[in-house]
Amino acid sequence: MAEKIWFITGASRGLGRAWTEAALARGDKVAACVRDRRALSDLREVHGSALLPIELDVRNEEAVRAAVHTAVTTFGRLDVIVSNAGYAVFGTIEETDEENARAQFDTNFFGTLWVIQAALPVLRGGHILITSSLAGIITFPTAGVYNATKWAVEGLGETLASEVADFGIKVTLIEPGGYDTDWRGSSSTHLAPMSEYGGLRDRLKLASSSRKLGNPVATAEAILSVVVDASSPPLRLFLGEIALGIAQKQYAERLATWDAWSDVSRRAQG
Repeated sequence: MAEKIWFITGASRGLGRAWTEAALARGDKVAACVRDRRALSDLREVHGSALLPIELDVRNEEAVRAAVHTAVTTFGRLDVIVSNAGYAVFGTIEETDEENARAQFDTNFFGTLWVIQAALPVLRGGHILITSSLAGIITFPTAGVYNATKWAVEGLGETLASEVADFGIKVTLIEPGGYDTDWRGSSSTHLAPMSEYGGLRDRLKLASSSRKLGNPVATAEAILSVVVDASSPPLRLFLGEIALGIAQKQYAERLATWDAWSDVSRRAQG
Protein backbone atom coordinates (compact mmCIF):
# COMPACT_ATOMS: atom_id res chain seq x y z
CA MET A 1 0.00 0.00 0.00
CA ALA A 2 1.85 3.07 -1.24
CA GLU A 3 1.81 5.96 1.20
CA LYS A 4 0.28 9.21 -0.02
CA ILE A 5 0.87 12.73 1.21
CA TRP A 6 -2.29 14.84 1.37
CA PHE A 7 -2.83 18.60 1.55
CA ILE A 8 -6.41 19.30 2.66
CA THR A 9 -8.03 22.68 3.29
CA GLY A 10 -11.15 23.03 5.39
CA ALA A 11 -10.08 20.02 7.44
CA SER A 12 -11.57 20.94 10.81
CA ARG A 13 -15.10 19.57 10.33
CA GLY A 14 -17.62 18.12 7.93
CA LEU A 15 -16.36 16.48 4.76
CA GLY A 16 -12.81 17.77 5.14
CA ARG A 17 -12.53 16.26 8.61
CA ALA A 18 -13.90 12.92 7.40
CA TRP A 19 -11.39 12.78 4.55
CA THR A 20 -8.52 13.77 6.84
CA GLU A 21 -9.41 10.98 9.25
CA ALA A 22 -9.72 8.45 6.41
CA ALA A 23 -6.31 9.33 4.98
CA LEU A 24 -4.66 9.07 8.39
CA ALA A 25 -6.41 5.77 9.12
CA ARG A 26 -5.01 4.44 5.84
CA GLY A 27 -1.51 5.22 7.06
CA ASP A 28 -1.01 8.31 4.94
CA LYS A 29 0.35 11.69 6.01
CA VAL A 30 -1.83 14.80 5.94
CA ALA A 31 -1.09 18.52 5.95
CA ALA A 32 -4.46 19.66 7.31
CA CYS A 33 -5.31 23.34 6.92
CA VAL A 34 -7.69 24.91 9.41
CA ARG A 35 -8.47 28.32 10.86
CA ASP A 36 -7.54 27.11 14.37
CA ARG A 37 -5.13 24.21 14.81
CA ARG A 38 -6.75 23.32 18.14
CA ALA A 39 -9.61 21.80 16.12
CA LEU A 40 -7.22 18.96 15.23
CA SER A 41 -5.64 18.42 18.64
CA ASP A 42 -7.43 15.09 19.14
CA LEU A 43 -6.18 13.75 15.81
CA ARG A 44 -2.68 15.01 16.53
CA GLU A 45 -2.63 13.05 19.78
CA VAL A 46 -3.55 9.83 17.97
CA HIS A 47 -1.53 10.17 14.76
CA GLY A 48 1.43 12.27 15.89
CA SER A 49 3.75 13.54 13.17
CA ALA A 50 1.64 11.97 10.41
CA LEU A 51 -0.66 14.96 10.84
CA LEU A 52 0.65 18.46 10.19
CA PRO A 53 -1.90 21.06 11.32
CA ILE A 54 -1.51 24.38 9.48
CA GLU A 55 -3.47 27.48 10.35
CA LEU A 56 -4.60 29.02 7.07
CA ASP A 57 -7.02 31.53 5.66
CA VAL A 58 -7.34 30.49 2.01
CA ARG A 59 -8.29 34.03 1.02
CA ASN A 60 -4.66 35.03 1.58
CA GLU A 61 -2.66 33.99 -1.49
CA GLU A 62 0.72 34.49 0.17
CA ALA A 63 -0.37 32.43 3.17
CA VAL A 64 -1.56 29.62 0.88
CA ARG A 65 1.82 29.49 -0.85
CA ALA A 66 3.56 29.43 2.54
CA ALA A 67 1.30 26.58 3.70
CA VAL A 68 2.12 24.48 0.65
CA HIS A 69 5.82 25.20 1.15
CA THR A 70 5.58 24.13 4.80
CA ALA A 71 3.85 20.90 3.81
CA VAL A 72 6.45 20.04 1.17
CA THR A 73 9.33 20.94 3.49
CA THR A 74 7.88 18.70 6.21
CA PHE A 75 6.84 15.70 4.16
CA GLY A 76 9.09 15.96 1.10
CA ARG A 77 6.33 15.95 -1.51
CA LEU A 78 2.59 16.19 -2.07
CA ASP A 79 0.48 13.58 -3.85
CA VAL A 80 -3.12 14.65 -3.22
CA ILE A 81 -4.40 18.22 -3.06
CA VAL A 82 -7.92 18.66 -1.68
CA SER A 83 -9.31 22.19 -2.01
CA ASN A 84 -12.26 21.88 0.33
CA ALA A 85 -12.45 25.13 2.32
CA GLY A 86 -15.65 27.04 1.69
CA TYR A 87 -18.91 28.25 3.14
CA ALA A 88 -22.34 29.40 2.05
CA VAL A 89 -24.05 32.78 1.99
CA PHE A 90 -27.82 32.41 2.13
CA GLY A 91 -29.98 35.14 0.67
CA THR A 92 -31.79 35.96 -2.54
CA ILE A 93 -30.04 37.91 -5.26
CA GLU A 94 -31.91 41.06 -4.27
CA GLU A 95 -30.90 40.66 -0.63
CA THR A 96 -27.20 40.16 -1.34
CA ASP A 97 -24.82 43.03 -0.59
CA GLU A 98 -21.42 43.62 -2.16
CA GLU A 99 -19.42 42.81 0.98
CA ASN A 100 -20.89 39.35 1.38
CA ALA A 101 -20.81 38.60 -2.34
CA ARG A 102 -17.11 39.43 -2.60
CA ALA A 103 -16.30 37.54 0.60
CA GLN A 104 -18.06 34.46 -0.80
CA PHE A 105 -15.99 34.54 -3.97
CA ASP A 106 -12.79 35.29 -2.05
CA THR A 107 -13.14 32.03 -0.13
CA ASN A 108 -14.92 29.62 -2.45
CA PHE A 109 -13.42 30.62 -5.79
CA PHE A 110 -10.21 32.55 -5.19
CA GLY A 111 -9.27 30.32 -2.26
CA THR A 112 -9.49 27.36 -4.62
CA LEU A 113 -7.49 29.18 -7.28
CA TRP A 114 -4.71 30.08 -4.82
CA VAL A 115 -4.44 26.48 -3.59
CA ILE A 116 -4.22 25.12 -7.13
CA GLN A 117 -1.64 27.68 -8.23
CA ALA A 118 0.49 27.10 -5.15
CA ALA A 119 0.40 23.32 -5.56
CA LEU A 120 1.04 23.00 -9.29
CA PRO A 121 4.80 23.80 -9.22
CA VAL A 122 5.39 20.86 -6.84
CA LEU A 123 3.13 18.43 -8.68
CA ARG A 124 4.13 16.41 -11.69
CA GLY A 125 1.74 13.57 -11.22
CA GLY A 126 -0.69 13.35 -8.35
CA HIS A 127 -4.33 14.25 -7.96
CA ILE A 128 -6.20 17.49 -7.33
CA LEU A 129 -9.65 17.21 -5.79
CA ILE A 130 -11.91 20.26 -5.69
CA THR A 131 -15.00 20.30 -3.53
CA SER A 132 -17.73 21.75 -5.67
CA SER A 133 -21.38 20.97 -5.01
CA LEU A 134 -24.56 19.82 -6.62
CA ALA A 135 -25.08 23.60 -6.69
CA GLY A 136 -22.30 23.74 -9.25
CA ILE A 137 -24.40 21.64 -11.62
CA ILE A 138 -27.85 23.04 -10.85
CA THR A 139 -29.03 26.03 -8.80
CA PHE A 140 -31.45 26.53 -5.95
CA PRO A 141 -33.14 29.72 -4.73
CA THR A 142 -31.82 31.85 -1.84
CA ALA A 143 -28.19 30.90 -2.46
CA GLY A 144 -27.48 32.65 -5.74
CA VAL A 145 -23.96 33.86 -4.99
CA TYR A 146 -23.00 30.51 -3.46
CA ASN A 147 -24.30 28.81 -6.62
CA ALA A 148 -22.27 31.24 -8.72
CA THR A 149 -19.04 30.44 -6.86
CA LYS A 150 -19.55 26.74 -7.43
CA TRP A 151 -20.31 27.22 -11.12
CA ALA A 152 -17.08 29.22 -11.33
CA VAL A 153 -15.18 26.44 -9.57
CA GLU A 154 -16.63 23.95 -12.08
CA GLY A 155 -15.22 25.93 -14.97
CA LEU A 156 -11.88 26.30 -13.22
CA GLY A 157 -11.58 22.59 -12.48
CA GLU A 158 -12.62 21.39 -15.92
CA THR A 159 -10.18 23.77 -17.60
CA LEU A 160 -7.42 22.73 -15.21
CA ALA A 161 -7.93 19.06 -16.09
CA SER A 162 -7.33 19.79 -19.78
CA GLU A 163 -4.24 21.88 -19.04
CA VAL A 164 -2.37 19.53 -16.68
CA ALA A 165 -3.15 16.14 -18.21
CA ASP A 166 0.26 16.07 -19.92
CA PHE A 167 1.90 16.37 -16.49
CA GLY A 168 0.14 13.23 -15.29
CA ILE A 169 -2.00 15.24 -12.88
CA LYS A 170 -5.57 14.05 -12.36
CA VAL A 171 -8.40 16.43 -11.46
CA THR A 172 -11.71 15.49 -9.86
CA LEU A 173 -14.57 17.81 -8.97
CA ILE A 174 -16.46 16.45 -5.96
CA GLU A 175 -20.23 17.04 -6.17
CA PRO A 176 -21.85 16.38 -2.77
CA GLY A 177 -25.60 16.39 -2.33
CA GLY A 178 -27.05 17.22 1.09
CA TYR A 179 -24.95 16.13 4.06
CA ASP A 180 -25.31 16.42 7.80
CA THR A 181 -22.62 19.06 8.28
CA ASP A 182 -22.59 22.60 9.65
CA TRP A 183 -23.10 23.96 6.14
CA ARG A 184 -26.28 25.84 7.11
CA GLY A 185 -25.16 26.44 10.69
CA SER A 186 -22.44 28.56 12.27
CA SER A 187 -20.15 28.28 9.26
CA SER A 188 -22.67 30.00 6.98
CA THR A 189 -23.89 33.58 6.61
CA HIS A 190 -27.60 34.35 6.54
CA LEU A 191 -28.53 37.72 5.07
CA ALA A 192 -31.38 39.87 6.34
CA PRO A 193 -34.55 38.50 4.71
CA MET A 194 -36.97 40.65 2.74
CA SER A 195 -40.64 40.01 3.41
CA GLU A 196 -41.32 39.79 -0.33
CA TYR A 197 -39.57 36.41 -0.41
CA GLY A 198 -41.40 34.95 2.58
CA GLY A 199 -43.59 32.72 0.41
CA LEU A 200 -40.58 31.35 -1.43
CA ARG A 201 -38.80 30.54 1.81
CA ASP A 202 -41.88 28.80 3.19
CA ARG A 203 -42.04 26.58 0.11
CA LEU A 204 -38.34 25.77 0.32
CA LYS A 205 -38.63 24.92 4.01
CA LEU A 206 -41.54 22.61 3.32
CA ALA A 207 -39.74 20.92 0.43
CA SER A 208 -36.63 20.30 2.52
CA SER A 209 -38.41 19.09 5.65
CA SER A 210 -38.37 15.47 4.51
CA ARG A 211 -34.91 15.58 2.95
CA LYS A 212 -32.58 12.82 4.09
CA LEU A 213 -29.08 14.10 4.78
CA GLY A 214 -26.06 11.92 4.19
CA ASN A 215 -23.38 10.99 6.71
CA PRO A 216 -20.09 12.79 5.94
CA VAL A 217 -18.07 9.80 7.21
CA ALA A 218 -19.68 7.63 4.52
CA THR A 219 -18.03 9.75 1.80
CA ALA A 220 -14.53 8.68 2.82
CA GLU A 221 -14.75 5.34 1.00
CA ALA A 222 -15.70 7.12 -2.22
CA ILE A 223 -12.83 9.59 -1.93
CA LEU A 224 -10.29 6.84 -1.25
CA SER A 225 -11.62 4.77 -4.15
CA VAL A 226 -11.01 7.70 -6.51
CA VAL A 227 -7.62 8.67 -5.09
CA VAL A 228 -6.16 5.25 -4.31
CA ASP A 229 -7.90 2.67 -6.49
CA ALA A 230 -8.83 4.43 -9.74
CA SER A 231 -6.28 4.47 -12.54
CA SER A 232 -8.57 6.80 -14.52
CA PRO A 233 -10.50 8.83 -11.93
CA PRO A 234 -13.56 10.75 -13.10
CA LEU A 235 -13.58 14.48 -13.72
CA ARG A 236 -16.75 14.67 -11.63
CA LEU A 237 -17.88 12.46 -8.78
CA PHE A 238 -21.36 12.74 -7.25
CA LEU A 239 -21.70 11.91 -3.56
CA GLY A 240 -24.95 10.70 -2.05
CA GLU A 241 -28.15 9.07 -3.26
CA ILE A 242 -29.95 12.04 -4.82
CA ALA A 243 -27.34 14.18 -6.53
CA LEU A 244 -26.96 12.24 -9.78
CA GLY A 245 -30.72 11.87 -10.30
CA ILE A 246 -31.28 15.61 -9.84
CA ALA A 247 -28.47 16.42 -12.28
CA GLN A 248 -29.84 13.97 -14.86
CA LYS A 249 -33.29 15.55 -14.67
CA GLN A 250 -31.88 19.06 -15.03
CA TYR A 251 -29.72 18.16 -18.01
CA ALA A 252 -32.57 16.37 -19.74
CA GLU A 253 -34.67 19.51 -19.41
CA ARG A 254 -31.85 21.70 -20.70
CA LEU A 255 -31.19 19.48 -23.70
CA ALA A 256 -34.89 19.41 -24.54
CA THR A 257 -35.05 23.22 -24.45
CA TRP A 258 -31.89 23.65 -26.50
CA ASP A 259 -33.19 21.18 -29.06
CA ALA A 260 -36.55 22.94 -29.26
CA TRP A 261 -34.77 26.20 -30.07
CA SER A 262 -32.15 24.67 -32.37
CA ASP A 263 -33.61 26.18 -35.57
CA VAL A 264 -33.37 29.64 -34.06
CA SER A 265 -29.81 28.90 -32.97
CA ARG A 266 -28.75 27.73 -36.44
CA ARG A 267 -30.27 30.75 -38.16
CA ALA A 268 -28.19 32.96 -35.88
CA GLN A 269 -25.06 31.70 -37.66
CA GLY A 270 -25.73 33.99 -40.64
